[in-house]
Amino acid sequence: MRTEGDWTLVSQRNARSVQTTIGWIFWDPGAVRRYGARGLPAGLGYIAARSAPFAGAGPDAVIAALGSISEEGVRYVFERLSSSDQFLDVWRDRNDAVLEGLHEYAPDMLDALRDFGPRLWEVIAQLPLTGRPFVASHLTLPLPHDEVLRAWHAVNFLREWRGDTHWALVAAHGLSGGEASILHNAWLGYDADWLSLSRGNSPTSIDVAWRRLESKGLANNRVVTSDALALRQHIEDETDRLTALPWQLLGDEASVAFAERFEPPCSKLLARVDETAGVRFQPASRTRT
Repeated sequence: MRTEGDWTLVSQRNARSVQTTIGWIFWDPGAVRRYGARGLPAGLGYIAARSAPFAGAGPDAVIAALGSISEEGVRYVFERLSSSDQFLDVWRDRNDAVLEGLHEYAPDMLDALRDFGPRLWEVIAQLPLTGRPFVASHLTLPLPHDEVLRAWHAVNFLREWRGDTHWALVAAHGLSGGEASILHNAWLGYDADWLSLSRGNSPTSIDVAWRRLESKGLANNRVVTSDALALRQHIEDETDRLTALPWQLLGDEASVAFAERFEPPCSKLLARVDETAGVRFQPASRTRT
């Protein structure tokens, strides 16, 4: 029988495939083309498609839910899309791009999704949603009829369930989204402010986040401290531990099978991210060195 630590490692491993199964579409040319036809550049199309289930709550709620994504970007999307129906149109655009892209770039993922989709939805039905309003909003949307796309949305649910859990931990440690983004950037070893800028945040908002970190003793002269890096590692470890439940519910054998089935096609999708966005994008899909 696996110990809690063992399940944490399973959670850590499968989180990369969950992220990759979903994240490649953020920069996929097929999705970007569809967003552009609605007057939304790639990053804004990503915000609209991802937040569509929660759009009825308004921009402030979406800003809070997405954590480190540009506040200005979210507000601009709400200026362009005046109704929940318009957000759902972008959500459907993304669905079309997902199917198109998977068939072209990772066809070996199609059977994996078909096989795991029903089981993942059984797991999802057992997950606690208290304190996780963003992911809970996804249950209000009708599932697509296509079985591959239905399964893809099950994986997306697991991704957003982990995301809500992670941001609750960030908030519990008194960090804003901007501060968390700076710590994450340093933890990854990326150039200063790269991650924050890649998420559309303005230099002014980044400066504010740096000042807040410095006031807490977590940064000095725009360099994060060793205590700050330790805090970021603690948040990551706790995220892995607290999001082990879906894999425990899925079971030992099926959780290992998920890793074995999804990792090979995910390597193709991550290579697609390297091509369409760059090798630093989607860090949650990469093994940290």
